[in-house]
Amino acid sequence: MTINDRPRQEEYGTYYEQYIGLVPTGNIVEFLADVLKTTSELLSDIPEDRGNYRYAPDKWSLKEVLGHINDNERVMAYRLLRFARGDRTPLAGYDQDEFMKGVSFDSLSLTEIIEDYISVRRSTLTLLRGLSEEAWSRRGIANDNEMSVKALAYIIAGHELHHLNIVKERYIVR
Repeated sequence: MTINDRPRQEEYGTYYEQYIGLVPTGNIVEFLADVLKTTSELLSDIPEDRGNYRYAPDKWSLKEVLGHINDNERVMAYRLLRFARGDRTPLAGYDQDEFMKGVSFDSLSLTEIIEDYISVRRSTLTLLRGLSEEAWSRRGIANDNEMSVKALAYIIAGHELHHLNIVKERYIVR
């Protein structure tokens, strides 16, 4: 197993295939670094007044979608850190809707949320770049699923791609 190999299906729960399947094969660290640049550029072109836009009354605002991407990356990176360090303590799942009840993303500027995205991703990249080859194959239990460190990195990338597709389709006016 190398950093350029995709995680195998036994390295993650079937739910996560929807995210992992979106990520191209290759070096996941380089991919996450490239996506940082392209996503930052895409988001920086969105006018500030679009940040609170919701495409339907019961949907998250653009700021909330972006904040959710940041929250999810933090959760997955925490799991990744624990597993990479050899911690086999089973970790609980998290409910994105419960998380969203406790947020105040709409009170922040779009610029602040983008800055947070950049900070979170840089932190994730620093973590990933410091992993040994052995650490990439370590596993742990999260949300009742056995997962590898590599799968978690792919989930971070794929989750972002999933939501960026929605942002492009439903939030950005061209």
